Amino acid sequence: MPDIVVVYHSGYGHTQRMAQAVAEGALAQLIAIDADGNLPEGGWEQLDAADAIIMGSPTYMGSVSWQFKKFADASSKAWFVQKWKDKIFAGFTNSATMNGDKLSTLHYLFTLAMQHGGIWVGTALMPANTKAAQRNDVNYVGSFAGAMATSPADAGAQEMLPGDLETARRFGQRVAEVTARWVR
Repeated sequence: MPDIVVVYHSGYGHTQRMAQAVAEGALAQLIAIDADGNLPEGGWEQLDAADAIIMGSPTYMGSVSWQFKKFADASSKAWFVQKWKDKIFAGFTNSATMNGDKLSTLHYLFTLAMQHGGIWVGTALMPANTKAAQRNDVNYVGSFAGAMATSPADAGAQEMLPGDLETARRFGQRVAEVTARWVR
């Protein structure tokens, strides 16, 4: 079994629900970035030891949250000695609107992974783009670069659509499959 870690920040609980679904699919450990942008004790060591790092952040103002950015900046210590080189990386995000500039958040996560010398994994999920598509279908948002979800700002985290959570779970499973092939 590959060692996979999901590191994420969640402001209102939606991204945490996504992180849990991704971790379920990947059989991964969760590391939550706290409200001050810090990792829990042992978090950096878990990331260093992992075969794959899946990153998650809500999309705020077209990018990652400041708490995730603080984590990303602090990862420069690992970057400086190439600790995460050749690890598998992937990313996911959530925003309140269907577009919400989520792709720019995934681009941010992708760029961070590339700076660390990582190998990026996308969703490999076909979009739900037929006339019969329903909002609760898997990959309804239609992302290939990483998992995306849409949660209305006034909806509680428990109100996330099962289709978005299933997309996250399948995405985690895909990352686990790719990681298993990469580390053997």
